Amino acid sequence: MAQKQVKKVVLAYSGGLDTSVILKWLQTAYGCEVVTFTADLGQGEELEPARKKAQLLGIKDKNIFIEDIREEFVRDYVFPMFRMNALYEGQYLLGTSIARPLIAKKQIEIARKVGADAVAHGATGKGNDQVRFELTYYALEPNIKIIAPWREWELTSRTRLIEFAEQHQIPIAKDKYGEAPFSVDANLLHSSSEGKVLEDPAIEAPEMVYMRTISPEAAPDKATVITIDFKQGDPVAINGKKLSPANLLTKLNELGRANGIGRLDLVENRFVGMKSRGIYETPGGAVLHQAHRGIESITLDREAMHLKESLMPRYAELVYYGFWFTPEREMLQALVDRSQEFVTGRVTLKLYKGNCTVIGRESPYSLYDQELVTFEEGAVAYDHRDAAGFIKLNALRLRTYAVRKARGAKAK
Repeated sequence: MAQKQVKKVVLAYSGGLDTSVILKWLQTAYGCEVVTFTADLGQGEELEPARKKAQLLGIKDKNIFIEDIREEFVRDYVFPMFRMNALYEGQYLLGTSIARPLIAKKQIEIARKVGADAVAHGATGKGNDQVRFELTYYALEPNIKIIAPWREWELTSRTRLIEFAEQHQIPIAKDKYGEAPFSVDANLLHSSSEGKVLEDPAIEAPEMVYMRTISPEAAPDKATVITIDFKQGDPVAINGKKLSPANLLTKLNELGRANGIGRLDLVENRFVGMKSRGIYETPGGAVLHQAHRGIESITLDREAMHLKESLMPRYAELVYYGFWFTPEREMLQALVDRSQEFVTGRVTLKLYKGNCTVIGRESPYSLYDQELVTFEEGAVAYDHRDAAGFIKLNALRLRTYAVRKARGAKAK
């Protein structure tokens, strides 16, 4: 394929085999200057080896960017999404999806800083990530050039990748010579595992796949009880101790992991049109999701809650498909954020063998009125007789419909 002219490109770079090959391929195929960006999203890996690998491949120090963006990730992306209780197809907490817009945004910021005219990513041509990266690139920098090597090059197998790496003296870890049993993506919110041994949805995933959680069977026989404090929809403290967004999610991950919480075996519908099977682990996110629903249950008005719930699938789709930086997502976010004005208080949860159960909730803005709901005598705020008229008015159209139905039956 004929290459478009590029002077300088910012590559989303992990330091692994694929992106290291991409780095060298960009230099040889495009003859351009390469700038690397490596994001610390809490994936649990040491990032300095990525710097050394980039230096080894001829990247100057001024063109190597490594940034800890964990706090920004949780504060500005994860928490806003969790205010909506977003679940894609009713189950997936969107751990990979929500990270891509931030990585892409940082690439664009670096491109502006260093005067790059292109950006590149290592997403394949079959997955969702290529869409998420590129929609963000275009939303933030409409005229940016985008290079997607997996859609351009002829290195279509691991064997050819390794041959290219050896030809260009790119260091290869010994474990990279063999086929990886599955593909992994991780950040502070979750880990995902896909491909190879997991491609048959009829077969149970082997225990070796799980890296963020212990199995529910191996979890302690004694429950762990915790409290989470919320302020305007966001968690701010665990067991009364205030924590920053990233530290709070880290702590929830530890608690969820220890109790076997957050595993999901899912067959999902990708945006590009195919179904895929993934194993997701979101220990802290699963706890946070239940806790947030718990505090909303006493602080949100019924119709506000139902409207929010009706919009949730649309919001989740926007995140999953990669439409984070869009007017429709921002409009929905404004609605969600307005709904969280009084979502403040404390939730008590019991964590036990894969289960997370809300066992208590309290708020200075609670709409729960014990006098209204009590079965005891003496409640004065509610007159039982009022229900008769309420029911008759709501039944009016049903009674009219029933009369017409009966008339139609007689006519036959």
